Formats: sequence, C-alpha cells, structure tokens
Amino acid sequence: MSSFHPSNSSVTIQTTPAYFGLIKATNTISYCAVLLLTWRFVTHHLDWKLSTGCVVLSAAWLLLTRIKVDHLLQTYFDILSRLEVQLPVFLGATLSVVALFSRAYHPYFHVAAVGELACWVYIYILYRRNQKRFKKQGYGPVPVNTWVNPPASILRAGDLLLTSGNIARELHESVGHAEMVLEMPDGSKMLFSSYMEKGTKIHPIHELTDKGDKTHYIGLHLKNPWNEEQKARAAAIAEEMVAANEKWAAEENARIDKRIDFLPLPADWKAYLKAHIKTSGYDWFGTFMGRTTENRWTCIGSALVLYHLMGVKTNHYGTGLLGYGTTMLDPILPVRFLSDPALELITKDDARVPVAEKK
Repeated sequence: MSSFHPSNSSVTIQTTPAYFGLIKATNTISYCAVLLLTWRFVTHHLDWKLSTGCVVLSAAWLLLTRIKVDHLLQTYFDILSRLEVQLPVFLGATLSVVALFSRAYHPYFHVAAVGELACWVYIYILYRRNQKRFKKQGYGPVPVNTWVNPPASILRAGDLLLTSGNIARELHESVGHAEMVLEMPDGSKMLFSSYMEKGTKIHPIHELTDKGDKTHYIGLHLKNPWNEEQKARAAAIAEEMVAANEKWAAEENARIDKRIDFLPLPADWKAYLKAHIKTSGYDWFGTFMGRTTENRWTCIGSALVLYHLMGVKTNHYGTGLLGYGTTMLDPILPVRFLSDPALELITKDDARVPVAEKK
C-alpha cells in the first residue's frame, strides 16, 4: 500500500457541501431512530413478540452498518469508526441469537435470524481482516506503511504533521495534535500551529523533528504542492493569524483583569487570580466543538483555516451532528485528516525516492 486515500465516491460526498450535509443528516437521524426503537423495545414499550423485535432491530442495525461499512473500515484509524462497527456487530449478533432461540410466529423468523447472524459474522471477518492494514502507533492505529518521524528534508510547505498528545491518549488514537509546515522567504522551514499553553505560534521545524524517539509524528503531503508564490503567501497569512491571535489574547486578558477588579476581594486575592486566570489564545471551546473563528483556534483549526485561505479544498469538518454547520458535538480531530482528499500520507516508499524527485 503505497499511499492511503479515500475512494473517489467518498471524496465526492465529503467535498460537496449540500450532498455531504444531506448524507450526514440522514445518517444521524437514522442512528437516532434505530437507537430509540431499540430502547423502546428493551423497555417493553413496543407490542412486539421477542423474536419479531429482535429480527427487526437486528435488520435495522445491519442495514445501517452495511451502508457505511466501506467508509468505516477505510477510516479504521478513527475511534468513532471502530465503535460504529464493533457496537452494532455485538448488538446485532446478540439480537439474532436471541431471535433464533426464542419462540416465533413462523419458522421464517428463525431463517431470517440465521441469515442476519451470518451477515454479522461476515462484517466482523471484514473488520478483522482490515485490522491487518494498520499497526499501532502510540495510542492508536495508523496504516501499516506509514513512515513514522520522516526527516525535515523531505517535508514541504503546506504539509501537515500529526503528532501524539494528550487528546490522542484520552481517545486511544495514534495522533492528537497537528502542525503545518511553512517555508519562510529566507528558505527556512517552520511549523505553524496553536498550542494550549501559548496560543498560535510559528516555530522552527527542528524543535519537533530533532526530538528523536521522545515523540512520534506522521506526515501528510499536499497532493498539489505549492509554488514559490503560494509558499510566500501562506507564510504571510500565518504571520497575520499569529498577530490576530496575540491581539485577541491581550484584549481578552485585559477584560479578565477588569472582571477580577470588580470582585469584592482583597488585593492579594485579586493579584493571585490575575496571575492564574489568563488566556493563552487557544480556542478551548473548539476542542469540544467543530468551530473555527477569526482570531483563535485549536491546533488543527488553525491549519484548516490556513488551508481554506489558500484555496485548498478539504473535507468538511466540524459541521455538527446534522451536517449543516452547527458544530455541536463534532470537534475537528487531527486523525481524520488521514483520509482527507487534499492530502496523502508520507509512507515508507517515499524513503526510497530521492528528495530531488519529490520536488
């Protein structure tokens, strides 16, 4: 596997706003409907015989899972994709087994239960086979052929580096932080990102690539590399974003100080609060929602904004559960960029190609 990328049909869906919104809304509503139906059946609010209810619910879960299974296996590196296979397989197979051994109105229900159980076993076999295409790196899986910690010499302006971090550990994913490679006017390579401790910054690339085995990162090339003019424009936009973030952080900290001054507290208490309640410029709300703003971002949010300002057509992220821009309960996760059509994974095969041939 020389590269890891989504199918053409997936690209079409993900990059067409109206179609993507419709598909995501339909998917969310369908899952909620089946979950509600399952709950009402389990709590005896439906006048169904045991075998009938189990067969119907297993069929509903089977239909939803089968429709999405290709995409879910392709995005196995995402914890939600893994859960969207594991949980329905367990629940659906259990329902089929219960239906098979319970009294039914007609033998056809037992035949249907056997057929559903066979389908669930087939999906589970596909899932297990798909696991062989991935290896564990850090706290989660990445494609087997991934080049871990590629050197700075092969990285280009616009490349996205995904690294380990606290979020990766909590979500059991391989990566949880993102940085974008920039090439400055003097030819030096820098990294651009937003950090929880210090906000949006640009810093030398060697601060990440020279850490050796102390950390791990994987790289994604832009499929359409930037020319010299685009490199300069990206660096200028990044500097403007850093300045806007620093301005917002300074103004927000001034507002925080005013609020603290308003409190009826002793002066030393106020001084303590001012010293410990500061904003770095990081978008904490964006960690839990898929929003991007004009002056503060998460790590991946800053990269996504810069890509869009540069005209790079990516997937739609952080659109919310219904797919129409609500951002609710839909944070932008760095690991999902592994299947973005604008990017391609840097693999071990790239290590065998001379750097000159990649430019």
